[in-house]
Amino acid sequence: MTPAPAAPRPLRIGNASGFYGDRFDALREMLTGGPLDVVTGDYLAELTMLILGRDRLKNPAGGYARTFLRQLEECLGLAHERGVRIVTNAGGLNPAGLADAIRELADRLGIPARVAHVEGDDLTASHPGTLAAHAYLGGHGIAACLREGADIVVTGRVTDAALVTGPAAAHFGWSPGAYDRLAGAVVAGHVLECGAQATGGNYAFFTDHPPALLRHPGFPLAEIHEDGSSVITKHDGTGGVVDVGTVTAQLLYETAGARYAGPDVTARLDTVRLTQEGPDRVRVEGVRGEAPPPALKAGRSRLGGFRNEVVFVLTGLDIEAKAALVRDQMEAALNAAKSPPSEVRWDLARTDHPDAPTEETASALLRLVVRDPAPEPVGRALSGAAIELALASYPGFHVVAPPGKGAPYGVFEAAYVDRASVQHTAVLPGGRRVAVPPAPATLDPADVPEPPLPAPPPAGPTRRAPLGLVAGARSGDKGGSANVGVWVRTDEAWRWLAHTLTVDRFRELLPETAHLAVVRHVLPNLRALNFLVEGLLGEGVAAQHRFDPQAKGLGEWLRARRLDIPEALLATADRAPGPPPGRASDHPSDPSEVLP
Repeated sequence: MTPAPAAPRPLRIGNASGFYGDRFDALREMLTGGPLDVVTGDYLAELTMLILGRDRLKNPAGGYARTFLRQLEECLGLAHERGVRIVTNAGGLNPAGLADAIRELADRLGIPARVAHVEGDDLTASHPGTLAAHAYLGGHGIAACLREGADIVVTGRVTDAALVTGPAAAHFGWSPGAYDRLAGAVVAGHVLECGAQATGGNYAFFTDHPPALLRHPGFPLAEIHEDGSSVITKHDGTGGVVDVGTVTAQLLYETAGARYAGPDVTARLDTVRLTQEGPDRVRVEGVRGEAPPPALKAGRSRLGGFRNEVVFVLTGLDIEAKAALVRDQMEAALNAAKSPPSEVRWDLARTDHPDAPTEETASALLRLVVRDPAPEPVGRALSGAAIELALASYPGFHVVAPPGKGAPYGVFEAAYVDRASVQHTAVLPGGRRVAVPPAPATLDPADVPEPPLPAPPPAGPTRRAPLGLVAGARSGDKGGSANVGVWVRTDEAWRWLAHTLTVDRFRELLPETAHLAVVRHVLPNLRALNFLVEGLLGEGVAAQHRFDPQAKGLGEWLRARRLDIPEALLATADRAPGPPPGRASDHPSDPSEVLP
């Protein structure tokens, strides 16, 4: 009898960048910290595409993340010595240009490197009036490059998870219809994409761990198996922590409902199962996949107009009256201007404290933001009016900084395009161009039924306390909307959270959302709720519509809000959870033993 072929060995993929500007040394740390097959780098975000679009206007040969070239100059030899392949979307708006620059770098350093790139995402020519318009491609173009022996694959706008699904599909030989396997890789890719957010960075329960452990968190990696399951971990001896909580937090980041749709597959987040396998090892399994939607998501970045702002400092007594006076004076001056700004917004932040021991803590901040399609109404009209009040307004008048000339701001818009209109192309190491066929798609899949809620908790005494004593949260932006994922760590807390944190209660706790559409999604396997707040961020991060333009702190604001919580849950929370089994000896208290 012929023995069954051995299963392919797991693929070990690490991440070395979560955004353009992330830790410069992370690529070297990942290459030297332990064994890897592939290292990825995610450099693109909605705001980054706008920045690169403006760069390309100044220099048509630019438009890519130049930081990556400097990182590679230090690390190309290391990657070659260790046989680690590199996959990155640092190509931005010009992947071919970055690929050429890498070849020149490799020649100069005398290091052999087979470089390939993926293109076809750029739709700018068919979207007049935009700085950049790009479709979100999947991972099959990356896979085609790797199958042809590429050492480095450069892409433009692909989904963040495609940096992982592409190498996994190439390594295991997955077909485009292997939806469950691809969905597992999408989930692993989504966990890795934001770097240290999976290893304790920006983590709600950071106080559970010694400060030295989180001082310099290592970057994450995934051991992906042929069936699509994976183990999320990090290099031994690096800082940070990988546990079910850190992985849950990242899974909820910038997602919405049970379906996480992408160009290769629709991953069902309601099927994800997480298990703490050991110290700094979380197994991800059970992920189901469905066909991708028939249209591709595209992002368009355009110039929205011009903005300016001034922040008035209000100190001591009569804060509200001082704010009213200067607002009345400024609005009168702006309305009298030859070209008043088309949009004027005021926000008063009561950062002052009564009987404060320092002047700063006795002060509130009144922020005025103006916008207009033209630069003139937000320039001299604002700066002149503010400066002329220096000796003629409220007592103690001063500003954080004098207003300048105003600056352009961008707008990000999500759109959807026909797959047939996008020419996804792999440009192989020898220069041969290969068309990448679109993955089989499906029309209008049936809605995922809302899962049944657990039985409500028994009645008992409650105490008014912050939600964050029992629940974690992570939030972020999705264009002009915000996402807030909330999770708990025990079944008892889940029974309470699922019945308590309704849409109405969410709006009550976060009054800024009261007039907006809020959608709640239930993810029982993760003991989590995910809220999508539509329109909270206006025209997106580049427009700086609100104080926190990417909604990064929205979840922490929610955790700080008070409501009636069962005393039984608070008693459990007061006993801070200890480390998972094996953690204590794995992370000694001496910082020198923890950090590289």
